[in-house]
Amino acid sequence: MAHPDLNLLITLDVLLAEGSVAGAARRLNLSPSAMSRALQRLRDTVGDPLLVRAGRGLVPTPRALELREQVGQIVEDAEAALRPSRTLDITTLKRSFTFRNRDGFVEAFGAAVLAHVTAEAPGVQLRFLPKPDRDSTPLREGSVDLETGVVSQFTGPELRTQALFKDRFIGIVRSGHALATGTVTSERFAAARHIMISRRGLERGPVDDALAPLGLERQIATVVGSFSEALSLARCTDLVATVPERYTASLRGGLASFDLPVALPGFTVSLLWHPRLDADPAHRWLRGIIREICVA
Repeated sequence: MAHPDLNLLITLDVLLAEGSVAGAARRLNLSPSAMSRALQRLRDTVGDPLLVRAGRGLVPTPRALELREQVGQIVEDAEAALRPSRTLDITTLKRSFTFRNRDGFVEAFGAAVLAHVTAEAPGVQLRFLPKPDRDSTPLREGSVDLETGVVSQFTGPELRTQALFKDRFIGIVRSGHALATGTVTSERFAAARHIMISRRGLERGPVDDALAPLGLERQIATVVGSFSEALSLARCTDLVATVPERYTASLRGGLASFDLPVALPGFTVSLLWHPRLDADPAHRWLRGIIREICVA
């Protein structure tokens, strides 16, 4: 069986990125005719037209869309494998890393991460940005180096992930609230007025789905977009907030907590990054620090 020409992977990666024979030819320093011949070889090898004309341009076929991330990953891994190794001197490193997280992460882990980074690499700057959505575009485009989150169907399939810690949801009320003492039954819990936390402004979530089979429904008094906002309101009202236990530990001082009387699945908070940075020594060093702090 004849082996396929692996150079075609680079050609395919560039063609899919450019969406143009002329653009791909310029990037690879080839003539348009040579690139057209390479595209035909790819079509023959894959058994699919890959790029088809639409108006004045070319659009990828469904097969091409399936191949895009896979081929890009293969090319990146090959380039990393063939890149000369170099020793990283962390003590003299001058670099800025952008880290995207939901509220609560910086409060819970930021000080420890900064202390480790400063002690080992005083020339490194960390930029913490809020994470308003699950869109993987910032990681893919390189505007963000790392982020934390729960891996789901919304996570870009090409992203690398590393589990950091498991968490669960708990109920939170102000000190002196009726639910701060005694057994919190599902009836008592549902009878209270609640804070809904939703970045999209939704008024229903997993807690409501868990109450429904019991014939219970809670009253949503207000909807906020972050854990810190919910905890701030719970601190000075009779409203109940449902938040992650470990993720919000440093935000809950002075508040009372209780186990939820309904079954909600736990979840795992993971570290996410784009594979282009997987082999980068400085990036690997920073990932190690974050894992060491969060996993502990």
